[in-house]
Amino acid sequence: MKLIDPILGFHNELKQIRRTIHANPELSYEEFKTADLVAEKLTSWGIPIIRGMGVTGVVGIIKNGTSNRAVGLRADMDALPVQEMNSFEHKSRHEGKMHACGHDGHTTMLLGAAHYLVHHKNFDGTVYVIFQPAEEGAGGAKRMMDEGLFEQCPMEAVFGMHNWPGSPAGTMGVVPGPMMASSNEFELTIKGKGSHAAQPHLSTDPVMVAVQIAQSWQTIISRNKNPLDAGVLSVTQIHSGSGTNIVPDSASMIGTVRTFTMETLDLIEKRMGEIAQHTAEAFGATVEFKFHRNYPPLINHEIETEFALGVMEDVVGKDGTLKKIAPTMGSEDFAFMLLEKPGCYVFIGNGDGDHRLAGHGLGPCNLHNPSYDFNDELLPIGASYWVRLAEKFLATPPLR
Repeated sequence: MKLIDPILGFHNELKQIRRTIHANPELSYEEFKTADLVAEKLTSWGIPIIRGMGVTGVVGIIKNGTSNRAVGLRADMDALPVQEMNSFEHKSRHEGKMHACGHDGHTTMLLGAAHYLVHHKNFDGTVYVIFQPAEEGAGGAKRMMDEGLFEQCPMEAVFGMHNWPGSPAGTMGVVPGPMMASSNEFELTIKGKGSHAAQPHLSTDPVMVAVQIAQSWQTIISRNKNPLDAGVLSVTQIHSGSGTNIVPDSASMIGTVRTFTMETLDLIEKRMGEIAQHTAEAFGATVEFKFHRNYPPLINHEIETEFALGVMEDVVGKDGTLKKIAPTMGSEDFAFMLLEKPGCYVFIGNGDGDHRLAGHGLGPCNLHNPSYDFNDELLPIGASYWVRLAEKFLATPPLR
């Protein structure tokens, strides 16, 4: 492992920054104090900033030399509505809010890189360090883009990184092409006709319609889509009824769909609507079907992925570079950035939880778990990766 010595020397300060952010979690579009901390650090290091893009977003602009080339590095800042079960000193100070996904660590790693880049300037061009709000379902990446991120900060490519529990600390990995799934939500309302439960023949039972539709939808996954194309359709809620002796008038179903391609997503959405409509008609009921597309699939660009793999090997060595990790059905709004700019999103191993201090919760150190904590040993690794990526990118002839 070839980490950058000045970043290793800055490790203790990075730990304090990370734990300060962890202790003060803020939800999507509420990251005002986190943004203040980021802005204060960048400004104190002499880095010009743009504030307020995407409500609480912060972009640092690190320039050196005369080249007009530029690259973007992105970290997310928001926490989750989770009650933390840890009791160590830097646990959340805010009830019902927690950095359970490691965005505190992502922000700190990028700050560590910014500190080194501005003080050593071993590059010619511009590095944009992008601190994004509202990744957790609220589309902060798209909002920053809609408010002019790539127009105000023109860049050739953009790169992202996420910690990954279960992968050994000190390793990094990436998937060329589809790496994370699209995230989509659906809601189906079924209108039937209520009756006394002792006289079901006088009703059009929406509960039975819901059960039939839920079962039939699974045939889309098993019989309509190509078996080689991954897809998940999960009904996660069914709501209906008010009493044991009442056949209700209506029922509703809510859930999620995940895919790696837009073609598979188009197919699933179309077939869900058709099956719901025709099944309801067969029972004499009516339906209203709503399908909301949240995040597209995260698809890494081939050229930038090969470039990122080379940087990983420079930092963590060939043995620490995992080239064949499995894609995940989780989603990530960095996908929006990769629709407009070439780039690559990578994972950095967070370990199996042994790094957690005394006082951690009894649950596993998994993402979105109330016993999670970011591994501070990753801070100099991630920061070194960001620095080497930016320096090498700007020193290499354009990839495209």
